[in-house]
Amino acid sequence: MTAMAEPSRFLPPLSPRDFRRIGGFVSEVSGIKLPPAKRAMVEGRLRRRVRGLGFADFSAYCRFVFDDGGLEQEAVHIIDAVTTNKTEFFREPDHFRVLTGLALPHLAPPGRVRPVKLWSAACSNGAEPYTLAMVLAEYAGSHPGFDFAIAATDLCTEVLRTAALGIYPEAEIEPVPPALRRRYLLRSRDRSRGKVRIAPELRAKVRFLRLNLMDQTYGVKGPFDVIFCRNVLIYFDKPTQAAVVARLCDHLAPGGFLFLGHSETVAGFGMKLRPVAPTVFVKE
Repeated sequence: MTAMAEPSRFLPPLSPRDFRRIGGFVSEVSGIKLPPAKRAMVEGRLRRRVRGLGFADFSAYCRFVFDDGGLEQEAVHIIDAVTTNKTEFFREPDHFRVLTGLALPHLAPPGRVRPVKLWSAACSNGAEPYTLAMVLAEYAGSHPGFDFAIAATDLCTEVLRTAALGIYPEAEIEPVPPALRRRYLLRSRDRSRGKVRIAPELRAKVRFLRLNLMDQTYGVKGPFDVIFCRNVLIYFDKPTQAAVVARLCDHLAPGGFLFLGHSETVAGFGMKLRPVAPTVFVKE
């Protein structure tokens, strides 16, 4: 019995060959490159899945996935496991000042009747779209008639489930200003749980759905006035970056604003995007 139970307790390391097979699939589907230095990360994140399915090692799992027809079943689990979902509330705060100080006065002058439409691409666990919702709700409070709607997408199904629930550990909402915490965050009756939830009126402003930025067409209804796609392009090579930005621009209204991450650029892509602030661009 000990020998039978051994595979559930210990898995031999992920071999370079199997890592290349997984990495090749991830790159093809998501555009994310997995250099050799990421092998230990991939091994750690997939270990529970491999054990849970009862495979003795990663090689058996890879044979099932890539040779025996298991890819359809496992594709989402592999992508979820290797996707990096680093985010936080009010990350790169200058962008939100640009949004309220420059973008919104331009996009929503007095008398506009249509809601401002925003898209948070690669939204991870929802921290970015909910930050946007707080900022925009505050803006609406001082600008009668202003309204907004947010679409939030990600490739990873697991983080989308978290985002839709809108429940976070108290430690994660530290960057949220105290006044906004009081207005838009609900504490659990059981304070020992250390959890907060986004207020329902804010959750109602955000629609979450799964979307792969590598797809040739995007299943979101534009055009959008504002697109946030921050700290995603860094995982792609230059041709993939250019293709993704081109598709984002197809969904951006003329005069709309594109926000990228602090180390990202559209330089050399030959697109009609005019810089108006650090890593903020307007579609001409």
